[in-house]
Amino acid sequence: MFRALLTIAIVAGFAPGAFAQTPKKPNIIFILADDLGYGDLGCYGQKKIKTPNLDRLAKQGMRFTQAYAGSTVCAPSRCVLMTGKHTGHAHIRGNSLVPLRPEDITVAALLKRAGYVTGLIGKWGLGEPGTTGVPTKQGFDYFFGYLNQVHAHNYYPDYLWRNEDKIPIEGNVVEKNVATKRTQYSHDLFAEEALRFVEKNKAKPFFLYLAFTIPHANNEAGKLGMEVPSDEPYAKEAWPQPQRNHAAMITRMDRDIGRLLQKLQELGIDENTIVFFASDNGPHQEGGGDPFFFRSSGPLRGFKRSLHEGGVRIPMIVRWPGKIPAGETSPRVWAFWDFLPTATELAGAKTPDNIDGISVAPTLLCQGKQKSHEFLYWEFHEGGFQQAVRMGDWKAIRPKLGAPLELYDLAKDLSEEKNIADRHPDVIARIETLLQNARTDSAQWPKKAAAKKKPLNK
Repeated sequence: MFRALLTIAIVAGFAPGAFAQTPKKPNIIFILADDLGYGDLGCYGQKKIKTPNLDRLAKQGMRFTQAYAGSTVCAPSRCVLMTGKHTGHAHIRGNSLVPLRPEDITVAALLKRAGYVTGLIGKWGLGEPGTTGVPTKQGFDYFFGYLNQVHAHNYYPDYLWRNEDKIPIEGNVVEKNVATKRTQYSHDLFAEEALRFVEKNKAKPFFLYLAFTIPHANNEAGKLGMEVPSDEPYAKEAWPQPQRNHAAMITRMDRDIGRLLQKLQELGIDENTIVFFASDNGPHQEGGGDPFFFRSSGPLRGFKRSLHEGGVRIPMIVRWPGKIPAGETSPRVWAFWDFLPTATELAGAKTPDNIDGISVAPTLLCQGKQKSHEFLYWEFHEGGFQQAVRMGDWKAIRPKLGAPLELYDLAKDLSEEKNIADRHPDVIARIETLLQNARTDSAQWPKKAAAKKKPLNK
């Protein structure tokens, strides 16, 4: 029978391989940490915090040394990740209750159109209840977690959202976003939910956006904001308690990422799943956190809310067994707005034209010619209007509206210690030209100077 069918196929003009099974689209998992610094993982030089599973992920995949977040704070960075537009064009450019609109097209929506089951577990921050920005109206088939990013500060919430339904979390009692009774830790719930999502959808191509809130602080809890059920395995360290908790949070996340990777192996889908791991911006200084204690920014200058490298350069690891070379360290410069076109190319989905991103699939798979950005762009609106550009090894920062650009040569000055703008007027002129078309005007995010501080009454 088979020979007869093959003969018919050849006579009809089909190739002998025409009856071969169509390759299955790869599952895509993007794991996002919250306020994790460039130097917080062992594979990026961390000496005190234990991250064995993420270190192993780096050994099994490709570790990037020049990858960038979408912004230096949460909401705009996540908007950039989802929409493929940098903060000069993204609809959400700061931490404010501005929801995504129906016309904003997310990577989840594009993958869903391509036949993927799409799920978000964890923190969203791009649309409040009842708005057009909720995950289920932005391409996600399933959502479990926090909608509001301030609500996400509290690791012991008395409710979370499942799709568009408010779900009580039994045992937790909350006053002013701080738990007075602590029973269920949200990160643990997200870890279990991720395992269930993968188990349920193992036979289909799926996209899982796993947006953990670790190690963000509960800002409303003051110096007790590094919330974690246990400070193990650091309980005996002679460190300040907030730093023991901080380390314990990261190691707990690492443990649960290890469980997720093990689940992929158990289900036999490991080799058909590409896993991305990154952080949404640099390390924080709230809730008792001290980024100097662990050198959380590594060799970089600045933290969260800074456009210096420590605020926007992030750990980025990508693994796909058998497809992405294991143990590779790549200096490829890319940013969150490149994830959308990368994911759509890997999934065989249509990529929109009106985005800022460039697919880095050629770099990941070592196939084809990799396009490069002429420049990377960020803008930041807290405390006035700030801008930053990376062009080649040049990094330019405008610290406030109307101020001259600062200029750094990252190849020679990774810590951005020497402003050399006066030595390179030609470079400054070129970057100023680029900045003329780097952004579109936005009613929500206008260019404005920082408000003047009122003098103290004496």
